[in-house]
Amino acid sequence: MTTRSKSDKCPSTLTCIEICAGAGGQALGLEWAGFEALAHVEYDPHACATLRLNRPKWNVIEGDVRNFSAKEFKGVDLLAGGVPCPPFSVAGKQLGSNDERDLFPEALRLVAECRPKAVMLENVRGFLDAIFFDYRMNLKKQLKKLGYDAHWYPLNASDYGVPQLRPRVVVVAIREDLSKGFQAPIPLSDGAFPKTVGETLVDLMAANGWEGAFQWAKNANEIAPTLVGGSKKHGGADLGPTRARMAWASLGVNGKSLAEFAPPKGFKDIPRLTLRMTARIQGFPDEWQFSGGKTASYRQIGNAFPPPVAKAVAMRIKEAITLAVESSKSKTAG
Repeated sequence: MTTRSKSDKCPSTLTCIEICAGAGGQALGLEWAGFEALAHVEYDPHACATLRLNRPKWNVIEGDVRNFSAKEFKGVDLLAGGVPCPPFSVAGKQLGSNDERDLFPEALRLVAECRPKAVMLENVRGFLDAIFFDYRMNLKKQLKKLGYDAHWYPLNASDYGVPQLRPRVVVVAIREDLSKGFQAPIPLSDGAFPKTVGETLVDLMAANGWEGAFQWAKNANEIAPTLVGGSKKHGGADLGPTRARMAWASLGVNGKSLAEFAPPKGFKDIPRLTLRMTARIQGFPDEWQFSGGKTASYRQIGNAFPPPVAKAVAMRIKEAITLAVESSKSKTAG
């Protein structure tokens, strides 16, 4: 592996390394925001295969992040990651630091090793629950010791053009000498609201000639509930537990399983979603392919950070870094 590092010079393309990369949702958002990835670290072999399938030139490092060292990437512009959610989710029993899947400590270790200009870590909204107040304060304290100004921002994917609610939290830490220019991500302006489930999927539902697709789309006139069902502990490829399935049922979707294909001509039942449909609802472009069987692929989709949301946050980070470096250059020139 070629070692690459960056000084405080700010080129048009900034660099990043990503941990817990998954199927590439955050990686795509970073790419769209203009970041060049030097490494993507991911444990799941199916997700690694997905990354390699779509971006053969990416440096995909397959393995446990606990065994990854960021020292050779010292001076990278951004360290990003979607650290595991179960330690902070209700479904994961909210064990926080007592959960072996808690990788925030590993993220802190990597920050210390590579000293990036900024850090971006995504997690579930449960991270903001009162039970984790001390955990958050300790995280902020540790980042402060390393020289970063850290904040967390609750986000709904639907505010950034993704056709589902999907509440999330993004922790952003900017190096203190660069932090003044950072602004929180701003939802899209009026007139740019996400499409409904029907508007998003009607062409896919009609792809095999189903005559009822357009009437179905008219009735599916809300944004999607949050995609769930991506956990390895909860069965196969379905749209989640009873409450989630009921929400999908109100939109005319059978959430008990995923379909291999769109409904055919003469279809009279309640349609199921295909993998491609769930990927589109998650904000992936249609050309993004997933490696592995239906269950493995859906787990990758269900656990993903929607690319448009990742882009929105990454753009703010890029703006802050660029502004600070350009301001420094002006002062030096003056």
